[in-house]
Amino acid sequence: MRAGWNGLTCQKDPQLRMVLGMAKFVLSLDQGTTSSRSILFNQEGEIVAVAQYEFSQYFPQSGWVEHDANEIWQMQLKTMEEVLAKANATTEDLAAIGITNQRETVLLWDRLTGEPIANAIVWQDRRTAETCRLMKEAGSEQSISAITGLRLDPYFSATKVEWLLDNVDGARGRADAGELCMGTIDSWLIYKLTNGERHVTDASNASRTLLYNLRTGQWDDTLLEKFHVPRAVLPEIVDSSGEVGKWRGVPISGVAGDQQAALFGQGCFEPGMAKNTYGTGCFLLLHTGDRIVQSKNHLLTTVAWQLNGRREYCLEGSVFVGGSLFQWLRDGLQIFEDMEEFNELAHSVKDSGGVVIVPALVGLGAPHWDPFARGLITGLSRGSTKAHICRAAMEAVSFQVVELRECMQRDAQNRIDELRVDGGACESELLMQIQSDLMDCDLVRPKVLETTAFGAAALAGLAVGFWESKAVLSAKTGAVRRFSPNIDTSDREALRRGWDKSIERAKL
Repeated sequence: MRAGWNGLTCQKDPQLRMVLGMAKFVLSLDQGTTSSRSILFNQEGEIVAVAQYEFSQYFPQSGWVEHDANEIWQMQLKTMEEVLAKANATTEDLAAIGITNQRETVLLWDRLTGEPIANAIVWQDRRTAETCRLMKEAGSEQSISAITGLRLDPYFSATKVEWLLDNVDGARGRADAGELCMGTIDSWLIYKLTNGERHVTDASNASRTLLYNLRTGQWDDTLLEKFHVPRAVLPEIVDSSGEVGKWRGVPISGVAGDQQAALFGQGCFEPGMAKNTYGTGCFLLLHTGDRIVQSKNHLLTTVAWQLNGRREYCLEGSVFVGGSLFQWLRDGLQIFEDMEEFNELAHSVKDSGGVVIVPALVGLGAPHWDPFARGLITGLSRGSTKAHICRAAMEAVSFQVVELRECMQRDAQNRIDELRVDGGACESELLMQIQSDLMDCDLVRPKVLETTAFGAAALAGLAVGFWESKAVLSAKTGAVRRFSPNIDTSDREALRRGWDKSIERAKL
């Protein structure tokens, strides 16, 4: 009997029970936009060890963002070996491996040699904005959105793949001949971990490509023709929980895009539950169960995860610039040296003094979807200080999330009274309080903030019986901090009016 997850408990395979009896950990690979990490979780859902390395960001032209896929692989492998060493563990101590990844980032590689034919094009990249604009003007967006639940935007993978096929010498001919593989970063890592034996992606990642049909759960021929992507390059679509291959004998049994993994890691298993992740960007997801909710408010409909062939869905709002705004203020404008100083500056003033930042550094995501918008700072006066700018930066990130929640509530016809939060930036008590104030909503922060990595681990662990059920996982993701609104309605409304005026000015 093959080991697998049946929705409640793991099948009782004797050989599997013996292996699990020896296993102590699940290894989660968290491959992000700026770094690769490996995290070991024990059976209590606690972090045992972490290894992390940053990798290079390439900006060949304004609006272009690229990664070296080989460097990503090398850094990821290095973290895997290092985290085992830190825990004094071996592969025999591992029950399973879960993978979560930056989504939409895509590359092409040689099917035989495993060598990329060019750098990966990152989700932040805007080089295909003009292509998307022309397709919109031709009336293509409505039909594409009806199939995919997504917007016609350079954020997604399809136009990036088309660009690679058309701009790398010989790529299109080789793709047509079946010599190339296309993949998001989960596909790439699985290919490398299995020594080229498996070319797969899970349903959550596939649903972010603009090539996937939400209703059939398969690659869509109409979309492949529209974006000129040959079927021969595509990976097989698999479940988010279930073995897809092995690395040094350890099953790779959990795969999900980073935001879907965070939704799972937060224990948002029931329709109506929502989470927001504060990372490079911000991503608000609302679980809608087996119901596909087609957004009328410029949000995305996407696969949450697929278990035993059964898909569950969510609504998503994507903010392109979240924590990266703070990084830009630190590295680009050099307003402060580290995040501790940033928090101190923002805390030193009672408000932003009328300063408003619109962080459209790579265009605007949901609900505006304007790739041509650019960032601006308004309301500056002689009395403005860097402390006001830091406070305004926190408000800017928060207001973007406020907009997403408003749209989500209208689409789902349901009020979101509680929002689960995670990601590095939510360690800031001030940011979370500002978010609660501006949103007029309770925020719940879990005891383990690494919910993205834990979500991948949970999917992997469920597949092999390391954790028996969702109920067991829910008990391990409890809240440790709740933030409630503490601001006058009139003050909230005044701040909102300033935001609305400024964001319109950012649109070119």
